[in-house]
Amino acid sequence: MRILLVEDDRMIGVDLSEALRTDGHSVDWVTDGLAAELALQATRFDLALLDLGLPRKAGREVLRALRHRDDATPVIVITARDALEDRVEGLDLGADDYLVKPFELAELKARMRAVARRHAGRARPRLSNGTLTVDPATREVWVEGREVTLSAKEYAVLYALLERPGAILSRRQIEERVYGWNEEVESNAVDVLIHYLRRKLGAGAIKNVRGAGWMVPKSGA
Repeated sequence: MRILLVEDDRMIGVDLSEALRTDGHSVDWVTDGLAAELALQATRFDLALLDLGLPRKAGREVLRALRHRDDATPVIVITARDALEDRVEGLDLGADDYLVKPFELAELKARMRAVARRHAGRARPRLSNGTLTVDPATREVWVEGREVTLSAKEYAVLYALLERPGAILSRRQIEERVYGWNEEVESNAVDVLIHYLRRKLGAGAIKNVRGAGWMVPKSGA
């Protein structure tokens, strides 16, 4: 997933960014509300982790504006504000979940997976097209029951494709899902990742649609 982290505490921001990138996510980190608003307007994110107590613009105002323009980006509020009225307000403003600091990283990751499932309209925790299976909780990957090991970037590409089997993702869409703002992206980076994935998963696991992009086949295709 491509994640926007909105957190003004530098220690928390560094720790969360590193932990989520290790799990194969692309993370863009901003430290104030105005920067968050600009980022959400300019870039498509799969999920935003939003603090409420932010400089320049409060997190609740960022959330209010996001939903006012009918932007459905999933949002998990992460905040030290644990009063009932704060939790109710955050959820009523349009947050998909609300997590009070300090929290365990394992719980945040589980809530992220749950929000992603709800947003995608699926109940099952694993992604699968019948041949390929991914467990987001453990980052384990199987091809017809055989486990394979992927790098973080390879996993991110496969996850993006397997979210919607049969749907074509362009080079730019894959780059946006896999790479953050500060990462240099070589012109053939996606091609290289697809090449390595095919070597590990099988030549037919990922289809090239000439001039359009790549896809994984639907179940039974």
